[in-house]
Amino acid sequence: MVIKFIKKNKLIRNVYWSISKTKRMIYSMISVDFATKRFFKKAFGYSLDLSNPRTLNEKILWLKLNTYKNNPLVTQCADKYLVREYVKTSGCEEILNELIGAWNTVDEINWNELPNRFALKVNHGCGYNIICDNKDDLNIKQTKKQLSKWLKEDFWKLNAEINYQYIPKKIICEKYIQTKSGSLPEDYKVYCFNGVPQFVMLCIDREKEDPKFFYFDRSWNLMPYTKDAIENIDIKIKKPKGIDDMFKYAEKLSKPFPFVRADFYLNNGKTIFGELTFTPSAGLDTSRLPKTDKTLGKFLKLPID
Repeated sequence: MVIKFIKKNKLIRNVYWSISKTKRMIYSMISVDFATKRFFKKAFGYSLDLSNPRTLNEKILWLKLNTYKNNPLVTQCADKYLVREYVKTSGCEEILNELIGAWNTVDEINWNELPNRFALKVNHGCGYNIICDNKDDLNIKQTKKQLSKWLKEDFWKLNAEINYQYIPKKIICEKYIQTKSGSLPEDYKVYCFNGVPQFVMLCIDREKEDPKFFYFDRSWNLMPYTKDAIENIDIKIKKPKGIDDMFKYAEKLSKPFPFVRADFYLNNGKTIFGELTFTPSAGLDTSRLPKTDKTLGKFLKLPID
């Protein structure tokens, strides 16, 4: 009986999510403005104020609907494939991870030519990643099925993120980032306001069930911006080798944008480019502390401020 209940519960959740997903996509197709306001109200419980935005979430959504709307450079830089050209023209080619291949369909991939370790990505959204640390263990049939499914999805419709709408869909393969410890490299997310990187967010214990998030400023001072930081105010996290160089790269890449989150990896002090994110959590980040949302919002200056 318990097993049947669990299965039924899972089925109900899947059906509910499917219906919710379909409704969200319909709203986005009807009107991006309408969908954005509806999603915000549902997430936070109050109406989105676009005439007087104050929080970082609100200001990100203002940018999405104004400065970033139908912006060719934003579309290019949201594209995990075409952003590589922007990184090159910005004088930062040395931080690009090696590109192994790029394809329009899964049938174009020659799996025999791929190295034993690699990272596969679909370029028009978030979370479309497959990290392979041993090709002998990879279920290629299942991988092809997953990649094909992602290619069919219009990611932008889920949260009306029009910065992803006009990206030509591709599969890309990048070099596997090998660390000395054998684990995945640390992921650093640099928050850049009006061309100035102010903070970096670091997630530790990602491999555990209880990951922790911390913000540090450019001098590597811990900021009281997350619950984890407040509860562990005396925690000592050593300043990573290469973090100053990372901030310099973030400054170069963020220059044209009022706001962007520049994501990098650090591997033995070397900065490796990840992606540029214009609407983190779709501008609907309910996990950010309300006080932090207001504090970070003050750093972002909009034309209407």
